[in-house]
Amino acid sequence: MDGSPSAGALEARGRAEAGPPRGDARSGIGLRAPHADAILAERPAVGWLEVHAENYMGGGAGPRALAAIREMYPVALHSVGLSLGSDEPLNQEHAARLRALVASFDPLFVSEHLSFSGMGGLYTNALLPLRYDDETLGVLAAKVDELQTLLGRQVLLENPARYLALAASTTEEPEFLAALVAHTGCGLLCDVTNIHVSAENLGFDSLAYLDALPARAVQEIHLAGYATRRYGDCVILLDDHGSRIPDPIWRLYAAAVRRFGEVPALIEWDTALPDLATLVGEATQAEVVASAELLGARACA
Repeated sequence: MDGSPSAGALEARGRAEAGPPRGDARSGIGLRAPHADAILAERPAVGWLEVHAENYMGGGAGPRALAAIREMYPVALHSVGLSLGSDEPLNQEHAARLRALVASFDPLFVSEHLSFSGMGGLYTNALLPLRYDDETLGVLAAKVDELQTLLGRQVLLENPARYLALAASTTEEPEFLAALVAHTGCGLLCDVTNIHVSAENLGFDSLAYLDALPARAVQEIHLAGYATRRYGDCVILLDDHGSRIPDPIWRLYAAAVRRFGEVPALIEWDTALPDLATLVGEATQAEVVASAELLGARACA
């Protein structure tokens, strides 16, 4: 691609450079349906909530419950179904539904994934990896630009958990993300767990990855547990969102706070869902870790 951003990209970049509102810097939790009633009744001490956008596109009780919760907390929309990394045109119907949710809930953030999940009318229940090169950058940047223009706001792109590297790639993931930010003015959702999982599976340095990301573009952080599986002599980490956040993730999160500053962090938990108090406890721990790092940075300034 020629590197000349469109009007929509320039508008998104302007919002990013002006410092888009980061909302309450306290940690948040992913809202899952079994916890909705407890959140309404207990009003737990968390800063914000994030939902999977696709769960609220069909009408019914879900959007009504979310509207009630939105009166109490800022809400972010995390899309998992746009398949931005495919070489097919942006799914206009899906994007229009996302735009309607944005208009209804005025979300703190809107995010999607650096991946694809469907092609030719076939869809997988997985976020598939991309080839990182100029051709992919051109396709993805055009779709991100189109989506941001349609929504009238910046979109955050999340780094995926990876289990293989594509030999045809000509650049590394953080540099690819930096180029995408430069071309479109999008923001980044830094998934710390995905970095650790990918680094262990593919053999790269997770701290070097953090250092290669454009710090100002990082608007949100995800934290989650992971699973370890052995296949013969091979050990693979799986991003399963099914347990408490382990020590390696807390350590990498501390490094991310040192690198990016006071960025809102979200606790993701999707399998073996715990009670609400456990989720709130993890969010509180995220605040403790971030506060310690920020205090240390101020003491050294």
